[in-house]
Amino acid sequence: MENQVLETNLCEDAILEWQRTQYVHDQRNHFDILSLHKQDRLKHYAMHMAKYAGRVARGAREAKSIERTFTDALLVSLSAANTLHQRLSYTPNQSNEVFLYRITDAAGRMNDACEKIDHLEPFLDQVTIGNQDIFNCLLDLATERNFNPENALEHRRKELSDRHFYIR
Repeated sequence: MENQVLETNLCEDAILEWQRTQYVHDQRNHFDILSLHKQDRLKHYAMHMAKYAGRVARGAREAKSIERTFTDALLVSLSAANTLHQRLSYTPNQSNEVFLYRITDAAGRMNDACEKIDHLEPFLDQVTIGNQDIFNCLLDLATERNFNPENALEHRRKELSDRHFYIR
């Protein structure tokens, strides 16, 4: 049943709505990051992705659940897409590799692209493709594990918003 919910909600319009909702959330709750130059924001998001790949690599030794890591990575992927003016889409099952390898590969490519910024080397295509690959990888995981991305996003955004009790 959850898989049907996931697949019916993955049209491009629904994904675009996730991006719009993330933008509003980021304006309210992460203005410190939105205030950074776009290149610094991308570096910030790439470091997040490396952190999440590390969580996945730790497996059972990691205190945060795979669903929590999935949700956090999905939020950051949406924020990165907004910074890149990237309209995300979902193409399922692009790889037979396991989740750990896919997210580590894509996070590494995002970090490599962001490192190129400091050397004035081309980076935009690489970081955009890396972010799209992470997004696909995450939604493949959601399908495989029967995660409901919309519920996960809504719940985590509420948790993050509640940290800022003084903003209403």
